[in-house]
Amino acid sequence: MSDPRPLKNLDKLGNLSCANCTVGNCSKLTKSFPDFCLTTNAREGIVEDVTKRYVKSPKDRKIALAAAEIESAYYGRATRVEEILIFIEKMGYKKVGAATCAGLLNECSTFARIARAKGIEIYGVACKVGAVDKTVIGLTEEQKISPGSHESMCNPILQAELLNEEKTDFNVIIGLCAGHDTLFIKHSKAPVTYLVVKDRVLCHNPAAALYGANTYYRRLLGPELPK
Repeated sequence: MSDPRPLKNLDKLGNLSCANCTVGNCSKLTKSFPDFCLTTNAREGIVEDVTKRYVKSPKDRKIALAAAEIESAYYGRATRVEEILIFIEKMGYKKVGAATCAGLLNECSTFARIARAKGIEIYGVACKVGAVDKTVIGLTEEQKISPGSHESMCNPILQAELLNEEKTDFNVIIGLCAGHDTLFIKHSKAPVTYLVVKDRVLCHNPAAALYGANTYYRRLLGPELPK
């Protein structure tokens, strides 16, 4: 039976991982691996076993190869929008779904227009599809943004099912909320990627909070979550 622990010397090093690493030697092998590196401490055989999956699964290999080719050819040149469209073309996807936030319908429409100019059709489904009130899943009237009025719940499972029925080859998330995106990915039959990650405060640029964690967003380093 294989060792279920991710590190062989877990007790000695603690549960350290790539989240604790600032070296990144696994990328180019020009430095030294830290003592807790997953590359050198991973369960024996797991790297080789997983690498073989790319050979055994033509679908996984095709995705990995297309992504690597795009990274090599367009590094620092292509925008995320362009990378996704190039990926769609390389993969030969014919029907592409867009799971969009209702608040980003304009952005979804623009993406569809850009895709259409490249000969790619986008089939979009907004998060409020079905118009089911939030109280159906247990939210109280007091918890609504506007208590006493109809507020449609985000419905990522319905988004996924409608795109499944359309038999999309590939789905793109455009600004679904944290958690709603989790449900969409879980229920989507087609592979999924992100175009827009929702962050209402930072204009959908969540990395800005990380860049400012030692300055403007120092509160993030405290133990409390926003109330």
